[in-house]
Amino acid sequence: MGVLKKFEQRLEGLVNGTFAKVFKSEVQPVEIAGALQRECDNNATIWNRDRTVVPNDFIVELSTPDFERLSPYSGQLGDELAGMVRDYAKQQRYTFMGPIKVHLEKADDLDTGLYRVRSRTLASSTSQQPPAGPAPAAPAAGRPGGYGYPPAAAPAGAPPMPAAPPPGARGSAPYLQRPAPGPAAGGRTRYWIEINGARHQISRPTLVLGRSTEADVRIDDPGVSRRHCEIRTGTPSTIQDLGSTNGIVVDGQHTTRATLRDGSRIVVGSTTIIYRQAEG
Repeated sequence: MGVLKKFEQRLEGLVNGTFAKVFKSEVQPVEIAGALQRECDNNATIWNRDRTVVPNDFIVELSTPDFERLSPYSGQLGDELAGMVRDYAKQQRYTFMGPIKVHLEKADDLDTGLYRVRSRTLASSTSQQPPAGPAPAAPAAGRPGGYGYPPAAAPAGAPPMPAAPPPGARGSAPYLQRPAPGPAAGGRTRYWIEINGARHQISRPTLVLGRSTEADVRIDDPGVSRRHCEIRTGTPSTIQDLGSTNGIVVDGQHTTRATLRDGSRIVVGSTTIIYRQAEG
């Protein structure tokens, strides 16, 4: 049984059907739950092969009518949504820097039925810290009414945070600004890719991209195969199709293998990936 289906069933049994009455507005709990899942996927940051970190602090912005309708149950709903995020993370093999929290907030610029999700990564005092290395670039400040809000003091080594999308977006993947690359350690070449603006470091010679949870970078796109393609870093860096159904497009050309340069544009399914490298 899927995580969202379990979440729906739990809500059905709460407080003698009160939730069923409350949620007759356009915003449905399962919509919010799905948006939280996408928020995790779009902001997943790989630290190593065994650890992919996702946000653990979420704010769901609602219109004034929806917020007034849901706020009496915000504590219970927040707990249920946090439990759903925990279940989804376990399924996807994601990890967190601290406890999971989901809050509801009122947004005066939203109409009934519209919502936004903001997220950040907050480290608890007892959480495991990442390996020593260059600190990530500071996140760009979000525009008013957008996704993503920078913490007052980001934890050392925490993944970069997303910036804001245009206001009024509903249930869509966040618009992210690309973080500026930091200085290279030891004068070596650094490699990374950007998917919808989210930055994923390439810390090993090869990086497999695909829809499978076993891929090094998971791409939630029905047009992407489970093991779609592989990037190999070096001089030069290359990309190789792994027998995918829909193939790869590199800098506008359909191909099975291509040389990559800084700024190369890779399309898999309906997802665009930008390859980056920088000398120290």
